Amino acid sequence: MPASRPIKPAFSRREFLQIAGVAAAGVLVSSCQVAAPAATAAPSPTVTPVPTAIPKAAPQVAIGRAQTYQRDTITAEVHKLIDELGGLTDVVKPGDAVAIKVNLTGGLTAGQLPGVSPIESFITHPEVVRALVLEVKAVGAKEIYIVESAYEPESFTKWGYDSLAADTGAVLVNLTNSDPFKDFVEVAVGPNSYIYPSFIFNQVLRDVNVFMSVSKMKSHTLAGVSHTMKNLYGLVPYRFYRLSSQDKYRSAFHGAPEETKSRLPRVIMDINRARPIHFSLIDGIKAIQGAEGPWGKGAADIAPGVLLAGKNALATDAVATAVMGHDPTAEYPTPPFLRCDNHLNLAAKLGLGTNRLEAIQVLGATIAEVKTPFTPPW
Repeated sequence: MPASRPIKPAFSRREFLQIAGVAAAGVLVSSCQVAAPAATAAPSPTVTPVPTAIPKAAPQVAIGRAQTYQRDTITAEVHKLIDELGGLTDVVKPGDAVAIKVNLTGGLTAGQLPGVSPIESFITHPEVVRALVLEVKAVGAKEIYIVESAYEPESFTKWGYDSLAADTGAVLVNLTNSDPFKDFVEVAVGPNSYIYPSFIFNQVLRDVNVFMSVSKMKSHTLAGVSHTMKNLYGLVPYRFYRLSSQDKYRSAFHGAPEETKSRLPRVIMDINRARPIHFSLIDGIKAIQGAEGPWGKGAADIAPGVLLAGKNALATDAVATAVMGHDPTAEYPTPPFLRCDNHLNLAAKLGLGTNRLEAIQVLGATIAEVKTPFTPPW
């Protein structure tokens, strides 16, 4: 970490367990509107707000094309996208520490679509991340972290991220654990949070100067679509956000079945305000439709052959949603937002940018040229 940022835990292990409310049960029910009384009554540590940097000008989103993950092709295309956006010097300064959030959802036990590898369907392809790491290094970043709450640490090895880190000098951080720090930290959402006033994060998420999200272009059974904003769902260890110790996912984010429609998209908004995105990159070369992973009913592979990048996450996700053949401003229950409120609409209402295509400047290829209709989630 930069010398100007001394590494120290924001609170003790004992205080952390009090906040978690898991001293006996081993499960944290986080401080949401349905939190257990023990979590509510626990003493709070100092909560550190993460400064936001949401662009105020009309956002730009660049669209590029690629049919394969051949390294030279991806490296050149990502460079072209960034160049069209005016480079990264307004995002990354010399000496900065940068975290890049990838999507390794489900882990190795999630399986795969018949004859299609996970990185060519529902996992962020490491070649796309490699190309971005090189761009970030070129503008002077001192430290680059590739981060994800991996269900199994072996995911990093199996899907090529260990090799990527070794080749580029990036550091892998499994957000499921507090390593390389002594403990987790609590970071505030800010005023008027929907569900959670703060989140428990690995300290690297608080300390970096720049935060980037690199997602796969995907349908999502509950959220409708999964791009760079939804990708932040995986910033927190699932074990701290469960309704039951038996749950193997962040069940507290969903809440009770009757709450999910309203609750889940608002949790996505809370976590995006706690850790704002400074740069978004979407891997839509090969993707998945009908669901977010092979476990979903109706899941099937699809090959849009696109990459998208932008400095405003909402605008970037909106353009990606349009490329999928969907209206990014559609309201529940219009497809693909069949089960939850549209989190893109919530983001626009919060002032995080715009999801109206007429207010976004699209660079490179046009939406019409690359549009590839996705089957909505069943």
